[in-house]
Amino acid sequence: MEITSVQSFIDYYEKVRVRTLRLIEVVPPEHLDFSYKQGKFTIGDQIRHIASIERYMYGETILGKKSAYQGCGKELADGYDNILAFFNEMHRQTIEIISGLSDEDLNRKCLTPPGNEISIWKWLRAMIEHEIHHRGELYIYLNLLDVKTPQIYGFSAEEVQDMSVRL
Repeated sequence: MEITSVQSFIDYYEKVRVRTLRLIEVVPPEHLDFSYKQGKFTIGDQIRHIASIERYMYGETILGKKSAYQGCGKELADGYDNILAFFNEMHRQTIEIISGLSDEDLNRKCLTPPGNEISIWKWLRAMIEHEIHHRGELYIYLNLLDVKTPQIYGFSAEEVQDMSVRL
């Protein structure tokens, strides 16, 4: 998918974000520190990571600056309400940055953290893929805890199978 319009990108990204928020809203606050394995991201870390990397890596590099990502620890936000506020504020700031781009800017190059040049539109596409990747991990974490998670498009795989024709 090639991104040629800032506004159409933002419209699409906001739809992706709604699905991520729908999942975060079912996270039981008492499970924010859950991880499937010692030393791996907790649920809280996952949420802070999506937010922090969106703003401080993608947002900064789009501005032509170096990545300022400093991790996803509790020092950024602790507790469900604070994590959600941080998540939303980082997104608001990133959307503000993206909104300042022109459609022509999408073809401008920016530098990834290791110094590789990439078109801004490709970098924005990677940002969405990154969020979706971590949202998938959150689904697994919550399933391990037997937390009922929202269907991404309203139907489970089993429901789609039941609605499908038999070959």
